[in-house]
Amino acid sequence: MDFTWKEKWKNKEITAQQAIGKIISGNRVFIDSGCSEPQLLTSELIKNSEKLIDTEILHFLTIGPEKYFKDKAEDLFRHNAFFIGKTLREEINKGQADYTPIYASEIPPLFLTGRKHIDVALIQVSPPDPYGFCSLGINVDIAKPIAQSSYMTIAEINPQMPRTLGNSFIHMKEIDYFVYNDTPLLEFHFDEPDEIAVRICKNLANLIENKSTIHVGFGDLPNAALRCLGDKKHLGMHSHYITDNIIPLIEEGVLTCRKKNFHIEKIITSFALGTRKLYKFVDNNPFIEFHPSDYVCNPRNIGMNNNMVSINSARQIDLTGQVNASTEGYRFYSGLGETIDFMRGAAFSKGGKPIIIIPSTSRDGKKSRIVPHLDEGAGIMFPRGDVHYVVTEWGVAYLHGKSIRERVIELICIAHPKFRQLLLSAAKNLKYIYSDQLLPCDEKGRICIYPSEYETVYTTIEKEKVRIRPVKTTDEPLLKDLYYSLSERDRYLRFFELKKEFTHSKTQFEVNIDYNNIFSIGAFIGEIGHQKMIGNATYYLNSKLNMGEYSFIVREDYRGKGIGAFLYQEIIIIAKEKGLKGLYGNIHIQNKRAVRIIQTGGYTKITPPEAGEKELFYEVFFDKEDSME
Repeated sequence: MDFTWKEKWKNKEITAQQAIGKIISGNRVFIDSGCSEPQLLTSELIKNSEKLIDTEILHFLTIGPEKYFKDKAEDLFRHNAFFIGKTLREEINKGQADYTPIYASEIPPLFLTGRKHIDVALIQVSPPDPYGFCSLGINVDIAKPIAQSSYMTIAEINPQMPRTLGNSFIHMKEIDYFVYNDTPLLEFHFDEPDEIAVRICKNLANLIENKSTIHVGFGDLPNAALRCLGDKKHLGMHSHYITDNIIPLIEEGVLTCRKKNFHIEKIITSFALGTRKLYKFVDNNPFIEFHPSDYVCNPRNIGMNNNMVSINSARQIDLTGQVNASTEGYRFYSGLGETIDFMRGAAFSKGGKPIIIIPSTSRDGKKSRIVPHLDEGAGIMFPRGDVHYVVTEWGVAYLHGKSIRERVIELICIAHPKFRQLLLSAAKNLKYIYSDQLLPCDEKGRICIYPSEYETVYTTIEKEKVRIRPVKTTDEPLLKDLYYSLSERDRYLRFFELKKEFTHSKTQFEVNIDYNNIFSIGAFIGEIGHQKMIGNATYYLNSKLNMGEYSFIVREDYRGKGIGAFLYQEIIIIAKEKGLKGLYGNIHIQNKRAVRIIQTGGYTKITPPEAGEKELFYEVFFDKEDSME
């Protein structure tokens, strides 16, 4: 390694003890955050804390091993966190440390404008290049603006700090003193995703389209979501932080950033949180640019990315859509961070998707995380209007623009099944929903689980994708819209009468089904949250005959595309798996297209109508022997 820079800047080099000696009682000191924490300077600071009466220490995120509060008075060495990490959570909730709730995008201006001053900034950087520029490496977020606005900046120069690119440099002229410390950087290891996390991430992946730009919020669950994106194409990234999980996506050609419209072919981030593998990967990598958090987390900049997807975790959500993501009752757990910045930025984005991912229950399974009301003292991170998509291991709820009644049903349907009846009763008591609202239950009143294994996709001749899946409670308004879209003739052919009303009291029985005695599938177009039902097929089990009474309908403008035939074949597959021996029903003699479709289902018997009647009776047997009985 070329050490000529040390000779050039030798007048700035001091020992760690001398560096901490520059701090005086009453100073406000910033310590570089995350895995960039300057370990030598921090250790020396702790050793000398008894001499630093009433010193305030500022951090964005602490993950280092040092304990600031062991056997110390609470007013001796006061810590102020802009985001609460695991190492400070206990002290903050004991009143030994302070927490300042503020958005990540607003922290740099707080100091650059002088509204909050910094006496001493302790940062960690790479050695200077031949031009005197040091890289802030894996952590630029608030470190650069604070270092440039502090009265005194002391750098720990570490040759193991990667040289990252972007707006990530500080010149030696802006550094007042430095200490040299050749040591491995701190590493951060996320927990391995469990089965529930994997199921959540699979549901999430269904929302993410090719060419989307991704942000992942802080936490194990959002980070795990990156593992489920391996089948996507041309993803981009604009995220407050990056982790090791981006590396496989880049190497496999998934994360290319080629289709971004803001910072094309670049990952935009503020800091890296991971292992040496990640640090080596970002070193001098022109594909990844680091910028301060007031740039990366600015909702206006985030919204300039088309198809911006923001993935954030939460701790609790009430039935109306209010989200608590940072507290446990009155106890502070994390912080505001960049979450609201990115949720709103994604909402501004053309085709953007702000997403909340949350397990349906607590870790021990004893409490539902979807609740009638938030716990007392809980902080509302997202008010109702900011919440768009909510994902659990049981499915996806879309809330934006929905009424309270619609939101309640959406959320109950993705809650854990063992809590759904309790949530339904609470919602009725609160007058949020219809007093007669049902949920899918069997004869014994047990909640029926949505059979996701029967989801599939049909592609029309025009290459339009139609999603075929079992109907569920939240499809009631879609089914009603389908019925109301039918002409008088279509209604007569479908119901054998001219129905004019499709009220909740009648229609809810067609979507709240047990998937055994009644099985119904729908044909849907559009994305989740913006879907329309264009077709429906249903059978009602006749247990005496072990056959299903079948009916189906396709919206007029989608007929002739093979959708009706596909629905019929799917129902046959399901009926066979359920052990039925066939289907039967009545068809109006004028409905010749339906007759042709029915005849493709197996061994078909058609009984012509008697004189004066207009309906023919059909039976379709799956086995030839049954048809001969």
